[in-house]
Amino acid sequence: MLPDPKIHHLTLFYKKANHKEKTYQVWEEGYQPKLIQDDKMMIQKIKYIHHNPVKRGYVDEAKHWRYSSARDYEGVEGLVFVDKFF
Repeated sequence: MLPDPKIHHLTLFYKKANHKEKTYQVWEEGYQPKLIQDDKMMIQKIKYIHHNPVKRGYVDEAKHWRYSSARDYEGVEGLVFVDKFF
């Protein structure tokens, strides 16, 4: 299954347009979109994203980051409804 060409095009367009802007850059250099191949990969990516605030030292546990869906996965009500994947 290939990524949606419209989304891929927009991603490349905005990345190229903002490449020279170093103050407010959306993506890190070297960002390459990847197709989620299966459920195992999706779960790994969700857990990786949930762990980012912990890795940066903002919180001790992912569920403590108020803007994270990790809260929902831990049974804590989040700011918005999350349709949990697992």
